[in-house]
Amino acid sequence: MAKRLAVYTSSLIVLVSIIGCLRPKPATATAQAPSTSKAELTPPVTDDLKPDEGAPPVTQPDAAATAPAEPDKAEPEANEPPMTQAILVTDDPNDVAPAESPPRQIEPNNLEPGPIEPNQSAPVVPEPNQAEPNDLEPAKVEPDKVDANNVEPVKVEPNDVDANNVEPIKMAPAILEAEPNDPNAASAVSFHNKCAGILKSFVDENGMVDYKTLSRKRLDLKSLFDDFDQLDPNEYNKWSREDKMALWINAYNIQMLDIIARNYPVKPISRFHSVLWGPNSVRHIEGKWTRYKFLVMDEVFTLSEIKERFFSKEFQEPRVFLALTRASLSSPPLRNEPYYGYKLYKQLDEQVRKFLANPLAFGIDKEKGKVYLSALFQKTDYGDQFVGKYGTDKKFKQKEAETAAVLNFISNYVSEEVKSYLELGNYTVQFIGYNWTINDGSQ
Repeated sequence: MAKRLAVYTSSLIVLVSIIGCLRPKPATATAQAPSTSKAELTPPVTDDLKPDEGAPPVTQPDAAATAPAEPDKAEPEANEPPMTQAILVTDDPNDVAPAESPPRQIEPNNLEPGPIEPNQSAPVVPEPNQAEPNDLEPAKVEPDKVDANNVEPVKVEPNDVDANNVEPIKMAPAILEAEPNDPNAASAVSFHNKCAGILKSFVDENGMVDYKTLSRKRLDLKSLFDDFDQLDPNEYNKWSREDKMALWINAYNIQMLDIIARNYPVKPISRFHSVLWGPNSVRHIEGKWTRYKFLVMDEVFTLSEIKERFFSKEFQEPRVFLALTRASLSSPPLRNEPYYGYKLYKQLDEQVRKFLANPLAFGIDKEKGKVYLSALFQKTDYGDQFVGKYGTDKKFKQKEAETAAVLNFISNYVSEEVKSYLELGNYTVQFIGYNWTINDGSQ
């Protein structure tokens, strides 16, 4: 009987131990499980299990020897709390008390992953301060800061040509700008370049001429006139209309330079005329338009003949008259480069604007209701040359036909405000007295 009681007791102890292992981990790792009293662990003894009073005492077997071996315990799940309790067996088999055991250390590499539901991926927690590869923002590149006052000047290519700074006998720049599909452009440019040396050497940007030095270089002028004389008419006839105009403008201006150089310094006709016109007036040179002759393509011409035959009749381009020099202060300024067919109209427009910028050529006084025009625009001079191309009966109706044509022409080269005043304003036209003082820039 006692033996059976001991077996029951041992079995109960094992059962309690197993139940303790399966209990959930307490909230605090150091919390102690409630102690179990001996009365709670010892089952009640019935009458049939009580030992006989006369029977000898039974020696209790060693609990460790008599207790059946505990089954192998499976490794706890990774998410299962470790065991914090164990049953302490004392010498007295009937006096069993729970004893605390340290938490069981689980090796990190021994953890088995918990079960994951199908099609349900476990969230990946990124390491701190570790950005996802696809979540990186591109680095911002600061734009290069440029100091506006430290910008290097643009280098000009060798073939770029300054319109007012043409070097003599340089063919390449002119040919590069020649009109396309014109096989005779190079021939015309080559001839026009023959005038570049004289113009560049003795004429400044304002159209003033060093007549003093030029008068000592008349052999250079003579050589240039020989080139005009020897020009082949067959070659000339192949040139474009613009190159032909450029030839005659250059010939006219070179001839005027030669006439002044021959008569420099200018000598007054008389004391009376010196007082009347001034001592340095071009008007003291008699016959300058009709008496001084020169050869072009083996044909004799005067300045008046060139103007009448080519500019007034053949070409009928009014702007040309503002490209012809009269070697005086009221004259259109002489360019210090030759005229070229491939850029003739650009050069003529520049001439017009430059001439109109001279107060001796054009001006407005709104307070007095006056518009001042150069004497060159009078109908007895160049005024009638503008009627054919710029004549109008829709504007400037109260003006003479020649004056209306000139105003219509000028309105293409002035600001919108000035143009509006010329077309709608109430004013009278007054021609400015012509200043024939020689355009002498000699030092």
